[in-house]
Amino acid sequence: MPGLLEEISYDLGAAWAIARKDMKIYYLKPSILVSSLLFPFVMFLAFAIGRSAPPGTLIPGLLAITLLFSASSIEPVSIPIERRTKTFDRLLSAPVSVRAIVLGASLSGAIFASAIGVATTAIGLVAFRTGILHIVALLTGIALTSLCFSTMGTLFAAYRTENVGEVMSLLNLVRLPLLFISGVFIPIASMPAWGQSIALLSPLTYAHDLILFAFDGTTLFGPVADTAVLVLALIIFQAAGALLYQRSRE
Repeated sequence: MPGLLEEISYDLGAAWAIARKDMKIYYLKPSILVSSLLFPFVMFLAFAIGRSAPPGTLIPGLLAITLLFSASSIEPVSIPIERRTKTFDRLLSAPVSVRAIVLGASLSGAIFASAIGVATTAIGLVAFRTGILHIVALLTGIALTSLCFSTMGTLFAAYRTENVGEVMSLLNLVRLPLLFISGVFIPIASMPAWGQSIALLSPLTYAHDLILFAFDGTTLFGPVADTAVLVLALIIFQAAGALLYQRSRE
């Protein structure tokens, strides 16, 4: 038992070191910060134009999309670049478990996306004078959604290539369809039966449902079920990522 605790403590320390490194090198650049803060504004215009719904009702969907893209966009870029410079090869050869590598890379994206999500929410609340019914559900939704999709981005970055475009193309084959099958643009109840069945497989469906519950109490599955599915998706992405990066190490 002491040995296991020491191993967990070492992995967490290594993961935090990797996360801090990635935050400093990739996430805190002015260009990244500005573009990430502008993204929700651009998406809001895309949402709002031509719609008669009150702007405040668009915040849950906007927040879910912002978290999806903010969390999953950097590691699929940084890891192929580090492969090209052999930095990532040195990391894989270091006495650090692949669990810590995946967690560290994912944690940096989750922290960044959570910060962008909180800023987006705060601006929306002030601008549209709307409120939050369940603050704990909102914070849980932001944290879990960010970590889930940052881990998904790290998982796709396990594809062995130094070409950023190849990884982003594969990732977008998943991210873009998620937008249309997760109830963000089209309510799930309005989808055909086959569409509703597919929506149940999307983590974004449950992320959006949990965030929507936080704002106005509306929910299809309940906050407990939403949280459970997001945790399950996170575990699956983490385990799959660890397996793929372990193969890269061999």
